[in-house]
Amino acid sequence: MTGLFVTLEGGDAAGKTTQAERLEAWLTARGRTVVRTREPGGTDLGLAIRDLVLHREGPVAPRAEALLYAADRAHHVATVVEPALARGDVVLQDRYLDSSVAYQGAGRVLDAGEVRRLSMWAVGGLLPRLTVLLDLDPRVGRDRRADRARFDRLEAEDDAFHERVRDAYLRMAAAEPDRFLVVDAAQGPDVVQDRIRSAIEPLLAAP
Repeated sequence: MTGLFVTLEGGDAAGKTTQAERLEAWLTARGRTVVRTREPGGTDLGLAIRDLVLHREGPVAPRAEALLYAADRAHHVATVVEPALARGDVVLQDRYLDSSVAYQGAGRVLDAGEVRRLSMWAVGGLLPRLTVLLDLDPRVGRDRRADRARFDRLEAEDDAFHERVRDAYLRMAAAEPDRFLVVDAAQGPDVVQDRIRSAIEPLLAAP
């Protein structure tokens, strides 16, 4: 059985965790083995990097931040994603290299092309078969995440930062329509889930 790599992307509080949980249950019920993971934090090393880049108060140089994400991604793909795909599993992942292009490239105003090339080198060119972009107005996302207790350096950025992130995601989706599925995340979770399942279903039967 061929493995399938699916990633979920989008701004903070767009509903990625909720949709991933539902997708995992649906895929498991269909008899597929699902490896649900995330970046950063999908490995022990990734958890340490996640704490550094997201929960450490105080400045982190933008290039250093991009390099830390790339280091996590290289280790994660080599030790989790590629072995799962080789087994024929479905890898369902919360964030991947598109997050770095959006957050470090556009959000931190680095060169998006350089950030993408760094990540592509880190993962040996591996891209998902499907990337689900949960698109949400950053102002709605801000309201949704207002009651989160733990400090998150990226969530704490201002609306202008999150607008740049959203615009970058939409540009990527327009440039790669065969890989991206853009879903309005302001819709009800059931509607969003139905859209995603409709896109994944034909991929499950693909050779």
